[in-house]
Amino acid sequence: MTDDTDTHADTDTGIDTDGGTDTGEPTGTDVVPGSGVRHFLDVDDLSRDELHDVLTRATELKERQQRGKLHRLLEGDSLGMIFEKPSTRTRVSFETGMTQLGGHAVFLGPDDIHLGHGEPVKDTARALSRYVDLAMARTFDHSDVEELAEYATVPVINGLTDDAHPCQTLADLLTIRERFENFDVSVAWVGDGNNVCQSFVLGAAMTDIDLTVATPGGYGVADEVLDRAAELGGTPETTHDPEAAVDGSDIVYTDVWISMGQEEKRATKLEDFDGFQITPELLGDRHLMHCLPAHRGEEVTDAALESENAVVWDQAGNRLHAQKGLMTFLSGV
Repeated sequence: MTDDTDTHADTDTGIDTDGGTDTGEPTGTDVVPGSGVRHFLDVDDLSRDELHDVLTRATELKERQQRGKLHRLLEGDSLGMIFEKPSTRTRVSFETGMTQLGGHAVFLGPDDIHLGHGEPVKDTARALSRYVDLAMARTFDHSDVEELAEYATVPVINGLTDDAHPCQTLADLLTIRERFENFDVSVAWVGDGNNVCQSFVLGAAMTDIDLTVATPGGYGVADEVLDRAAELGGTPETTHDPEAAVDGSDIVYTDVWISMGQEEKRATKLEDFDGFQITPELLGDRHLMHCLPAHRGEEVTDAALESENAVVWDQAGNRLHAQKGLMTFLSGV
């Protein structure tokens, strides 16, 4: 690419910078379930090389956006967005990203679609595939996005489930790569071994990030996820000691202790997570990451989040660019 024109394919990623998505491949209305459509339900749906390709695409598209260069690579395409759980960052980043790529996003909230209620998930998948070129779903049950992907004839993207948040991991890895070349970095996760943590564990394994996960007893990463991480290249070190976890780390990463739908567990979790709050003292001179929104005064103090060490706003901004890289990859442009 050059600064003067963005009208030819990039030699590294093969992105068609002139826009348009006619690759000669069948559209969603021409194919049947299981015929080779790529989905993104968790980070390890990509190979290592594909993950780096998506991140490289994200970097290039971010640079073009910052230079004011048009990159309407998905001209005329539509993204269907299914939301069982509300989210500021997920909706705005996907909708804005699709607009910047020349496409259109359709929001389907809880009042517009009752996933699995009224009609089976598989019927929603089949019908939606006749209208849109990509689908993104943010749901409670991971099985719902799995069923969407099983029956959809267009790529399905997991915008978040109770088990995984792979789009957040893409943004996390992009943020880390912008600061640490070749992912030569040590990261300490301090808090709940939740969906964000579990996808990050997989992403860290695929990029050879040195990761330590500190959780209270009973809140660790699922054994099934640790097994997958081992198959991908390595499992994180685990501990119940936050201070031991951050020792020698470059980045401290945390997330909320009480996720959406867990409000009835609030009192218990606040007690269980005593000592796991990220304070300026625990953070030291390390970078702070958080997927947001943050519960200030719980998993992180206001002082830590407002410090110069926090990279959370760059992290949030990179959701836009990482997802654009992902959507162009899944669309084959």
